[in-house]
Amino acid sequence: MTPGSNLPLAAARVAVTVTAPVRLDVSGLLLTVGGKVRSDDDFVFYNQPAGPGVSHRAASDGDTITVDTSAVPAEIDKVVVTASLDAPGATFAGTEPTGTVRDADGGAVLATFTPPRLGPETALVVMEIYRRGGGWKVRAVGQGYADGLAGIATDFGVSVEEPAPPAPAAPPAPVPPAQWAPPTGAPAPVAPPPQAASPAPQAPAPATGKINLDKGRVSLRKNQTVSLVKGGRPLLASVRMGLGWEPARRGRSIDLDASVIAYGPDRDKIDSCYFGKLRILDAAIQHSGDNLTGDGAGDDEVITVHLGGIPPQVTGLVFVVNSFSGQKFSEVAKAYCRLTDAQTGEELVRFDLTGAEPRTGVMMAKLIRQYSGEWEMTALGDFVDARTVRGMVKPAAAAL
Repeated sequence: MTPGSNLPLAAARVAVTVTAPVRLDVSGLLLTVGGKVRSDDDFVFYNQPAGPGVSHRAASDGDTITVDTSAVPAEIDKVVVTASLDAPGATFAGTEPTGTVRDADGGAVLATFTPPRLGPETALVVMEIYRRGGGWKVRAVGQGYADGLAGIATDFGVSVEEPAPPAPAAPPAPVPPAQWAPPTGAPAPVAPPPQAASPAPQAPAPATGKINLDKGRVSLRKNQTVSLVKGGRPLLASVRMGLGWEPARRGRSIDLDASVIAYGPDRDKIDSCYFGKLRILDAAIQHSGDNLTGDGAGDDEVITVHLGGIPPQVTGLVFVVNSFSGQKFSEVAKAYCRLTDAQTGEELVRFDLTGAEPRTGVMMAKLIRQYSGEWEMTALGDFVDARTVRGMVKPAAAAL
């Protein structure tokens, strides 16, 4: 499976095992349609190995969350399976955990997923088992957090209590820094000696381990992702996706068409916005109109997206460019897409397409709505043979 992809479950009882070259703590959270647990009893992990319809089993070859869909309460919409690193201070950079979904009774493998492009994350939502149309499905997620299992638990409404330090009988005497060391396996004390060594500066951690907009404009390479979050808040204002290109040979115009396709959670097409249909989703998405040459400075075609106005049934947007006249992208130079703030014109994210193939369509980027409401933008740069947006529907769905 790839991030965002989903499959119907052929078994009523499924077991999700998460494995990695290092020790992981795996847990399951039962969430309502609001994306939160009903109480802390809906958090299933090594210290609370059983919940309604969900159980945890620890093993040397990977912890397993088993979901009996017939026993999951009716008000529970999904069960998310998470993984966090057991070693303090470790991140998923260089570590590739894999989630494997099996028939819990027969043992047959139903799906596998390895989240790509991991870096500073210390915890992940690996997969989710969710209701859809009277049945159950599994979706590959791969959403990262920088503040460990506690960050995931808090995000989904679990009360996380920090361990209280023991109360000293008398004011402690100063301890020389050279003699102080934390006991092996114990939590770091609340107030360590002033000169005690610390493995890393204790700066406030962001809500997730993904790249966001806090440091200004982000330049993406192919398959990189940025979370549209600034100052800890999701960007839900109006943005513009500008797409531009130039003829590879001077004096020869090239007619390309930029479009966006809107998809639902099952990768089903909801609508598409292009030069022949300039407004969709009650004008939440608007197209600037057709550019017939590619000449001139600036964006050739612009698609405005009112993020806060996108209907909840739309979970993904894929931006594509096609050559209706049949000219190949090997005849195109300096193709790019860039996301700007529609109010200020500030450039937020840019992706410059490097390389070209003699094909008539390219998927430039996708926007995916996350659990917490923010959107993520991923650079694609994948070429296909399609001269119209209609021919892009299937390959773009597969890219979600």
